[in-house]
Amino acid sequence: MTRPDLLALTPDALAALANRGLVKRAAKELDAGAGPAVEIDADGVVRGTFSDGVSSALPPRTTLDAAVCSCGAPGVCRHRIALVLAYQRSCGPADAPPAEVWSPGSVTDDELVALFGEPAVRRADRTRRAGYQAKVRRPTTEDPTAVAELPTCVVSFLVPGDLAFARTDATIAHRDEAVVLAVWAFRVADELGLTGSSRFDVGGGPAAAADLRTVGALLEELLEEGAAHASPVLDATWLRLQRDLVTRKLHWPAAAIDDLLGQLDAYRARSAAYEAERFAELVTELHARATATGSRSEVLGADEPAETPLRRVRLTALGCRMRTEQAADVYFASGEVVLVHRDTALRTARTLAAANVVSESASRSASRVLKLKTSRVAKTSVTPVGTAWADLPAALVVHDLAQAEAQLAALPPRVVRARVAAELVRVVRIAGVEHVGYDPAAQRVEAVITDVAGRSATVEMTHRSVSPHALDALADALRAGPLHVSGSLRRARGRIVIDPLAVHTESGVVVPDLAGTSTSPVLEHTTTTTEPISAAVSSALTVLAEAAHRGLHHLPPSLPARLREVAAELHQTGLRTSAGLVNAFVEEPAPRTWLAAHLRLLVTAEFR
Repeated sequence: MTRPDLLALTPDALAALANRGLVKRAAKELDAGAGPAVEIDADGVVRGTFSDGVSSALPPRTTLDAAVCSCGAPGVCRHRIALVLAYQRSCGPADAPPAEVWSPGSVTDDELVALFGEPAVRRADRTRRAGYQAKVRRPTTEDPTAVAELPTCVVSFLVPGDLAFARTDATIAHRDEAVVLAVWAFRVADELGLTGSSRFDVGGGPAAAADLRTVGALLEELLEEGAAHASPVLDATWLRLQRDLVTRKLHWPAAAIDDLLGQLDAYRARSAAYEAERFAELVTELHARATATGSRSEVLGADEPAETPLRRVRLTALGCRMRTEQAADVYFASGEVVLVHRDTALRTARTLAAANVVSESASRSASRVLKLKTSRVAKTSVTPVGTAWADLPAALVVHDLAQAEAQLAALPPRVVRARVAAELVRVVRIAGVEHVGYDPAAQRVEAVITDVAGRSATVEMTHRSVSPHALDALADALRAGPLHVSGSLRRARGRIVIDPLAVHTESGVVVPDLAGTSTSPVLEHTTTTTEPISAAVSSALTVLAEAAHRGLHHLPPSLPARLREVAAELHQTGLRTSAGLVNAFVEEPAPRTWLAAHLRLLVTAEFR
């Protein structure tokens, strides 16, 4: 009897079920002739006996972690992996299953009920009625794994047609529900005729203004008083609204209010964390989310828990960004998504920022913020990152910069997009470095890298006092024959700009923000010239942000003249609609006119 499920398990699929180290070790033992003796029962059970006396058995319709092995190791051990590989090697080409491009959407609801039970399907249906966002990647003949990225986890269908081998990083309590939601996501993709990798909404409906009906009045009061004069009494009202939104699982506006209150606290504490431009952006974001009519899960957030526990999760560090002199945000690849561990203590960040982490006590928020908890029972192990970047999923690695630029251009505006941390963090494959220079006026290192097709992108890092040696470390790494650079991607003037987090070189991973002193030679000086449209938009946003900071009831007499000046610059560069909106605010300095002008300019700046 042939076991097509075992034959369909690729090395990548086995690595997902265990880890790549176990797969490599098992393959090496087989190559050395130390594999098991394989027997197949009439009922399809594959049995293996090893030279050390260990025996394993792989029954049909049973996952590897539930299979029997006398070694006593928890989870998927090397013996079970070796037995799968030995069985595959014992089969001839005629036994191999035909290449199958399969869609999990072909599984019917009756089959889902039979597999997972009615309670799990009912829980999933409640989520579907509220609506959720999903991203699916269809299998190909080269990579037969179908993948669905859900708001709270990722589901991988490792064996075509067999949901028993569906793997998710959700806990066991949520696994069945997650698999059902992933199947429904593929079913919608099938109905829409989507191919390749696509992101879309499943169920739910459009965002409704009634969901945020109290935001408008609060925004008007805040804009009229400004950050400089806002009363702490108003904060209490915002806080009650934020808690109400969390209860209603409207996560994105709730997160924006949380950030807004953080900006107000920072201003009152005279902290450098306060930025007038950021304050203004948050005000406009709340206005945009309160009035948008797009996808509900994109604008307001899906019906999902604010925090989801994860089962045993494997993380590959992609670098970090220092927030203060003693805390950093550390970024991790987890399957096909990037998670961020906020406010990590500096000592811990130095350990994690270039490491592989395996944890049984992790959780993630709706916005992909990771928490690593301490536990006496669940363990967390940390090892050097080594060559793990070479094994990252294709969805996280950019080989074609032109394709990445097109994907960024197709995104909706940030102010109404899902508030996902590290949404645009990727690892870019570097084919060559054309130039590395330093702009002393901007205190910025700029480099031009190319992909294999010759398409170029810019790597930019500006000096920050919390990471004084980062620029030197970045320059050294980019001149040392880099293989990859990780960072947040954005578009500027029709090309990709990368804000780097780490650089992968032949000698290892360099994290610039954590670098010590450097003996880097003096870099070639360059001068950055801001083109007129970007300069005009930036100036207008700065003046409007000052108006929001001071408050529309407290504007200085000089501000109207400055606004007319930036409006004239916008008009001269061809942005006549934006100029007209700024002039309308000068004529009538009210929240309505300020929001219209600022929203227009924010979106213009993003899509330059």
